[in-house]
Amino acid sequence: MFHANSAPASQTYYSQRLRLHYLDWGNPTKPTVLLVHGIQDHCHNWDWTAEDLKTDYHVVTPDLRGHGDSEWSRGSAYNLLDYVFDIAQLVDQRGLSPCHIVGHSMGGTVASLFASLFPEKTLSLTSIEGVGIYWQNLPQPGSISTTLRQWAQDTRSLAGRIPKRYPDFASALQRLMTSNPHLSERRAHHLTAHGTNQNEDGSFSWKFDNYTHSQPSSRLSANDMLELWQQVNCPALLMNARQGFEHRIGQDETASHFKHLTTLNIDQAGHWLHHDQFDQFIQELKQFLANST
Repeated sequence: MFHANSAPASQTYYSQRLRLHYLDWGNPTKPTVLLVHGIQDHCHNWDWTAEDLKTDYHVVTPDLRGHGDSEWSRGSAYNLLDYVFDIAQLVDQRGLSPCHIVGHSMGGTVASLFASLFPEKTLSLTSIEGVGIYWQNLPQPGSISTTLRQWAQDTRSLAGRIPKRYPDFASALQRLMTSNPHLSERRAHHLTAHGTNQNEDGSFSWKFDNYTHSQPSSRLSANDMLELWQQVNCPALLMNARQGFEHRIGQDETASHFKHLTTLNIDQAGHWLHHDQFDQFIQELKQFLANST
């Protein structure tokens, strides 16, 4: 259980001229565990996990660019490889290598790419409902002009999008609980408190940048992703929920591209399985980390 009086140290570092935020849970002589959140989320999503791991590990939880208390990107696009580079900068600048890396949702994809590109820095990889390959959304051969026109149109529409303002904290809390029906009210309150800012008029808005919705004009292809996953040499755990999202890493035969793989499916849990079935999740994670150290 997370206790407010066990709060970690709030720290910053720089990557590509952006000031990025992370939480350091102490115990720096122990093996490092990096916990990477998903899209439109923030580092406090991991508070309960960090609290449970901090005795045996040096736990570090970054806010990705455009999220939480990190600065927003300059420009319109948020690229997976920029997130990966930011994590690599954090690891190098703070001397965290080698480390275990754990990611949820998009963070699971970021973690998998980090493990692929920096095998010498990675002790193990855990992907929780990691975003896999959306085969139906991939550009078709010969359609580059259509793809780029669609990118320009989507980016332009985001420029006119005004961040939603909730009249009070309770409305923002209700929005989070509606989108995550498995989430307890206690956890939802904690996540909303850390994930929103209060505006001058008293309303509340989520901290993340609306442009995190955008796709870059060029991105890794499906074949690129599969080739990179084949380069993951460390032990890997793919943890998915039976009631989770579609297109997760481990579906559509993507699991076959990892060399040293353990797969686990969690019952009675949604996309945020590390909240929905926390006791089972933390038990499985601890066992995997211990076996991979």
